[in-house]
Amino acid sequence: MNWKWSVVAILLIASISCMRNAKEKKELPVLGAKDVVRQDENGENYIDTVYAQIDDFSFTDQDSNTVTGDYYDGKVRVVDFFFTSCPTICPKMKKQMLRAYEEFKGNKNVKFLSHSIDTRHDSVPVLNDYANKLGIEANQWKMVTGPEDDIYSIADEYLVSASEDSTAPGGYVHSGAFVLIDQNHQIRGYYDGTLPKDVDQMMIDIKSLLEEE
Repeated sequence: MNWKWSVVAILLIASISCMRNAKEKKELPVLGAKDVVRQDENGENYIDTVYAQIDDFSFTDQDSNTVTGDYYDGKVRVVDFFFTSCPTICPKMKKQMLRAYEEFKGNKNVKFLSHSIDTRHDSVPVLNDYANKLGIEANQWKMVTGPEDDIYSIADEYLVSASEDSTAPGGYVHSGAFVLIDQNHQIRGYYDGTLPKDVDQMMIDIKSLLEEE
């Protein structure tokens, strides 16, 4: 009898493991604004849902290269907002982003994109120095700057907060979220960039998006 119960126990453990994997790797929803439109196909009308995509943009990275939305066509990317002199959540966020970067290092289909919201201080040389201290490669993790209005506008596109605030530590406030964007420039997830467990789930979700290709 003992060996039979051992077999049952092994099967139960395997079943639970499969259930957990299925739960963790569930299909990700498309988030953000959507429009319901009427399409015509072969003379017949049908209702279709169209989800918003992140608009094109143009910024400058830590190597003085221009970065546009086209660079991320067909790629999964993780996006955040920060500033190099941030005394609060940014160090925690960068520690967690670096962990995800190391997990997917060398994967040409996974990119990381950090926008500085301190456009006066965070010049290209400052961003370059910051990136070098993290030990990251610009072809996979870009730190960008640009006109202040453009930075805040793209933050709105990602549905996260970013603004100057003289009463805040460091003079700025911003979301601590990591935003997961799919190969079609659509939002697929939000994660607390200061929490390891959230970033663990984000890495699972990145792998799920890669399997959607």
